[in-house]
Amino acid sequence: MPIDVIVGIAILVGLVGIVVPVLPGSALIGVSVLVWAAFTGTPAAWLVAALCVLLVAGGAGLTWYLTARHTRAAGVPSGSLVVAGLAGIVGFFVVPVIGLVLFFLAGLFASEYLRLRDPRRAWRSALAGLKGTGLGVLAELGLALLASGLWLGAVVSGV
Repeated sequence: MPIDVIVGIAILVGLVGIVVPVLPGSALIGVSVLVWAAFTGTPAAWLVAALCVLLVAGGAGLTWYLTARHTRAAGVPSGSLVVAGLAGIVGFFVVPVIGLVLFFLAGLFASEYLRLRDPRRAWRSALAGLKGTGLGVLAELGLALLASGLWLGAVVSGV
């Protein structure tokens, strides 16, 4: 099987991994394009790989930034985000595929409820975290799709 096909499949898996947090999608895309550049060996391939890595790294960082920005704007302290993050990690292993998001949301709600003693305000905080995460995932997916298109254009043009 040619390297282009293998890398293309890995990129598709990475794109799915961004939307369904089972795999580190952006990292998989970045590494796949670097492997393609190593096998291709041309300066143009390395340039494409560098641009793709910058795009997917930026997208991954944007996910974290947007989540933090939206939750802080809603008045959620860092401690609640830490609790939510730890709950999300547990959820990832307890309920595959959707556990990360569900447990993140539940952890943020529980932490905020304990802090505020008001279920409505705690729910607003949890929704702010969910909204920030959703926007971040969309931004990460958009940049990953841009990187994937850049790689595909390079392959089609014979770089």
